[in-house]
Amino acid sequence: MQEKIRGGILGLAVADALGVPVEFKSREALNISTVTDMFGYGTYNQPEGTWSDDTTMILCLVDSLSKDGLDYNKIMDNFASWIKYGDYTPYQEVFDIGNVTKRAVVNYIQGIEPLKCGGRNDNDNGNGSLMRILPIAFYIIGKYGIDCESATIVDIVHKTSSLTHGHMRSQIACGIYVMIAIELIKGRIMCYAIQNGIEQAFSYYGKNHESEYELKKYSRIKSNDFKDLKEPEIRSSGYVVDTLEAALWCLLNTNNYKDCVLKAVNLGEDTDTVAAVAGGLAGIAYGIKLIPEEWLSKLARREYIEQICDAFTQKVEHTYFWKNNYIEIIENNGLKMSDDLVDAIESADEELLGAMLTSFIRQERFCDGLIASAVEQKVFLKIILRFEKITSKTSY
Repeated sequence: MQEKIRGGILGLAVADALGVPVEFKSREALNISTVTDMFGYGTYNQPEGTWSDDTTMILCLVDSLSKDGLDYNKIMDNFASWIKYGDYTPYQEVFDIGNVTKRAVVNYIQGIEPLKCGGRNDNDNGNGSLMRILPIAFYIIGKYGIDCESATIVDIVHKTSSLTHGHMRSQIACGIYVMIAIELIKGRIMCYAIQNGIEQAFSYYGKNHESEYELKKYSRIKSNDFKDLKEPEIRSSGYVVDTLEAALWCLLNTNNYKDCVLKAVNLGEDTDTVAAVAGGLAGIAYGIKLIPEEWLSKLARREYIEQICDAFTQKVEHTYFWKNNYIEIIENNGLKMSDDLVDAIESADEELLGAMLTSFIRQERFCDGLIASAVEQKVFLKIILRFEKITSKTSY
């Protein structure tokens, strides 16, 4: 989980930093002067490795999830600290913020409830919630497991989006993106993760009359020939539909992190966000080790980002594997708090394995020497091996 969280968040931050110096440049200009490496200054006159509001809002969200769980007031508190004091930025300076996002945060500062702050008009569909939604995929897996129901995913994603972007179109983009991210976290390869995530999203939203109309805006990514569209057919503006399409198109037409994010940047226009949206998924899929080290080494406040990632990892792993209702889970599987547990390891699912592990740790309070005995019998090793076997089956 640490590798995937670092890969996703650092992958997003690096891609963001690659796009910052050329944001708003046209595709034609970038065809003449193609971005091939990380560099500085340019649009915002910032040093190389500087990331923008995309990464800042990710860090605001991750830090809140790590400390407070899913608390929408706390998330908005962090957004407010960013705007007022430059918190969660590379140099305590706010140099890039979308109008819709800024208006939503100001609404919160003025006393409006968090879930009512985001714009709900047709022209409020920028990419400001899509670019920061990735950590929610990890949170959902941590709290509800890898097979979380679509309704739960959508409820959490839509509420998190509505902090700044409350229109159904923006929320659907976030829902599609998170479902794809969850598939990648499971271990799916890129093309299947995108296909499965899109199919899951369309299956859910297509049954909902409220979302049926807005879902049509995303019909191109559902088509079988989307990957084969030519570059001139791909738009890379800050409009949420364009951003999602462009990011997925880059992911489908490359097979490594570096090529993916450079392709995204060189599409032009909203270079940092299209690259960030693609880079987050690419970082999960290809791993932190395949993000060029020369780019990571230039990334502003890299250690700070890694510290936030690692705190988040601990929160996700603790929530995911340690089961407060472990006795109920064990009993529902027809087992007792005895040697039955050891015999059942070979056929246990992830939920039961978590309950087993929790039971051995917590029952030590009442039975001195239980953990030592479990270690001697290689019980923990058997649990780990079984868990590894289960998770490996989810990979293609």
